[in-house]
Amino acid sequence: MGRTNLAKLTEELSGKHVTVAGLGVSGMPAAKVLHRLGARVTAVNGGDGQGPRRQAAELEALGIAVRLGDDRTLPEGTELIVTTPGFKPAAPLFRAAAEAGVPVWGDVELAWQLRGPDAPPWLAVTGTNGKTTTVQMLASILRAAGLRTAAVGNIGVSLIDVVLEQEPYAGLDVLAVELSSYQLHWAPGLRPHSGAVLNLAPDHLDWHGSMEAYAADKGRIYEGNQVACVYNADDAGGSDNTAGTGADPAPRTEDLVRAADVVEGARAIGFTLGTPAPSQLGVVEGVLVDRAFVADRQQQAQELAEIGDVHPPAPHNIANALAAAALARAFGVPAAAVRDGLRAFRPDAHRITHVAEVDGVFFVDDSKATNTHAAEASLAAYDSIVWIAGGLAKGATFDELVARSAPRLRGVVLIGADRELIGQALARHAPDVPVADLERTDTGAMAEAVREAMSMARPGDTVLLAPACASMDMFVNYNARGDAFAEAVRALAAAAGHSEQ
Repeated sequence: MGRTNLAKLTEELSGKHVTVAGLGVSGMPAAKVLHRLGARVTAVNGGDGQGPRRQAAELEALGIAVRLGDDRTLPEGTELIVTTPGFKPAAPLFRAAAEAGVPVWGDVELAWQLRGPDAPPWLAVTGTNGKTTTVQMLASILRAAGLRTAAVGNIGVSLIDVVLEQEPYAGLDVLAVELSSYQLHWAPGLRPHSGAVLNLAPDHLDWHGSMEAYAADKGRIYEGNQVACVYNADDAGGSDNTAGTGADPAPRTEDLVRAADVVEGARAIGFTLGTPAPSQLGVVEGVLVDRAFVADRQQQAQELAEIGDVHPPAPHNIANALAAAALARAFGVPAAAVRDGLRAFRPDAHRITHVAEVDGVFFVDDSKATNTHAAEASLAAYDSIVWIAGGLAKGATFDELVARSAPRLRGVVLIGADRELIGQALARHAPDVPVADLERTDTGAMAEAVREAMSMARPGDTVLLAPACASMDMFVNYNARGDAFAEAVRALAAAAGHSEQ
């Protein structure tokens, strides 16, 4: 197991009855490593379909007990639960564990405990939106500095596999780690080298129970930080559609830094789209600059990159780049590597992705904008927009989003199960904006939405898919929704006699 020192954990877990809650990307490696450490493992999973049965057979072949179809009751004799991120804190399994005095770890906590003294440091990122992009930017910057690294964690790579140095994760110098609020909730021992909270807006409140609890879990990323607690100096908190929802106002990310217990000497490092104060990174005349990791913070600023080095150069993506740069600089990365890493980086699909230009109208896919905070950031990137929106609202309200974005809207095309909620907000705050309300939910719905949007658009406009809602009412996931949009746009371009640009 490479550089990890498992003697202590092996001693603690040998013969202990550990229940692993959930299978999948994190549950499977957790069950396997616990079994190898000598624990008596029972894996429980609510589903018992074909996929879980295959996974169960794999674990059972190793001698691991599996219980499918019941993830609510606590297996007799359980002394520790290791859970995958999807389980809510109020789940019956955890209520039973609390009554029995059984501790609960997440897969991230298990991975942290598996680290040895020579393990690579963690540069950790969380936030309501932008986590994956920021972590990938950070990894690109670290690689540009000649460091061996990987983007891991909630991005889809099991941290357990990483700390056990499963290929291709052996011999890394530093990790760029994406952490969700779910993962942070179950990681009480986590102590990163440096951490960042990108932004805070109401999301997953059904899981956490309140905005206060959600923010507190995000703030866990700062606990024990050794060098830098990176926060969003522009994050005013308290807005973003809390009005009328019963949700607590969002605190500033800086408030979470103040509340954290950090290593003595760790610094609060802000990032802003404006001119940075000392101990901040920001933007001056189109240049990303650093006034935090320089010899004289009062008088000096180090140029890092130009706005044009960031792809795409939308305001919220510039903020992502500044956060990534702050974490990299906290790790000692030189300014030139920040520039080179940002130039080399390209975001994943469905994140402000230019699809085509048709008769002077630009079509942009931001299907990943699955909540109001992300959609507002996307809408702020363009001046004149035909907005395609709607899906599953997940309890969100849309008044502030619409009120802030109304001056940019040429027209709106509404799709999905909760489109009426957006329509009502438009009627209240943008009554003069034309709205097309599409009832259909079949596979041709997106093609009709694209045609309707094109009919409203004028040359120079952007047709923007930024739904502000989840996708599962009509699509398997946001990727499928974005793919349907891109396919419809390309069909429109072909019909108009244009090739994709």
